[in-house]
Amino acid sequence: MPEALSYRPTRMACYRGYIVQGVVNNLSPLFFVIFQREFGISYAMISSLILFNFVTQICVDVLCVRFVDRIGYRTATVAAHVFCTLGLVLLGVLPRLLPSGLVFAGLALATIVTAIGGGIIEVAVSPIIDSLPSEAKDAKMSLLHSFYCWGQVAVVLLTTVAVRVIGEGLWWTLPLVWALLPFYNCFAFARAPLRPTVSPEEKVPLRSLFRSRLFVLAMLLMLCAGASELAMSQWSSLFAEQALGVQKLWGDLLGPCLFAVFMGIGRTIYGVFGARMDLYRWLLGTALLCVLCYMGAALLAVPMLSLLCCALCGFSISLMWPGVLSSTAAAYPKGGAAMFGLLAVCGDIGCSSGPALAGMVSELAGLRAGMLSAAVFPLVMVACLLFRARNARVQAQK
Repeated sequence: MPEALSYRPTRMACYRGYIVQGVVNNLSPLFFVIFQREFGISYAMISSLILFNFVTQICVDVLCVRFVDRIGYRTATVAAHVFCTLGLVLLGVLPRLLPSGLVFAGLALATIVTAIGGGIIEVAVSPIIDSLPSEAKDAKMSLLHSFYCWGQVAVVLLTTVAVRVIGEGLWWTLPLVWALLPFYNCFAFARAPLRPTVSPEEKVPLRSLFRSRLFVLAMLLMLCAGASELAMSQWSSLFAEQALGVQKLWGDLLGPCLFAVFMGIGRTIYGVFGARMDLYRWLLGTALLCVLCYMGAALLAVPMLSLLCCALCGFSISLMWPGVLSSTAAAYPKGGAAMFGLLAVCGDIGCSSGPALAGMVSELAGLRAGMLSAAVFPLVMVACLLFRARNARVQAQK
């Protein structure tokens, strides 16, 4: 059997792992309106749940920088899926069991447990894919991240339709059903063949990474990528229903669902044609498009046009995360889990700060103002990319 084919179960487990991450990051936001109606959860509390999710992932990413290589990738990935399974079960069970005054605490606990699993997946799965035999690792990395998008599409579409069919009163059964996916993937990773990753002797020391201007810039770009993606992803459902007055079913389908479809299309295109694309130009062009999408979503008076901007934002951010990750991995092929972990930390800081900023501004000035405020992140990304291009020209002239 060819070596690449012998690792097909490993690739499939990794792809499912990113689908799991798409589920755990995007399931709870679909219930935000239900949480408000049933439990009296405020905008500030919703913003806190988003913050708990990504702050926890940041903490887990930091720990993974030090410990994933020591405990092994198999142990790490199996543990990640155990946490995801448990967290989804808690999301469905705790709000029904706890008294009204403790419901928010139960939601927070479920969020934190799933975030632990999601954080480990983020750090451990990318190096596994990077270690597998392939002639186009950039494309495989982008394809891996596209499965996050397709997981997001699946969770938004299926959950939205299910809520419509069974009614909002039975929403709590859906996290229990979704928990079956990470439960199954636990056993897949327990059996999948793994290749050795970068050995401790070969790894680039962290201090060398921090001294590199290119790597520091990559960290900032990852922060902006995470913020640009999650601000729209986490708030578009609530924004569509309450700011645009769109019915929840259509708001979810034309907002976060179509957002994820466009994001998946963009990442799949890069996964197939990435070798022929000028990554810098695409990143700059899509960052500018992202600014326009946020402005259009917040400022356009026609609800359907605003929703279209929300959806197109998915395409505009599609290359940001995997593009920065792939280019950095190519520049530092011996970075190992520490490099992926540091980039994940920065991405998750963005994933928490983007939605948090939108939530705080929404609380003070309304949802449209909150959506508009998030445009600052792709603007910063544009500035960083222009700075990198200028620096490259200066280095070339020397």
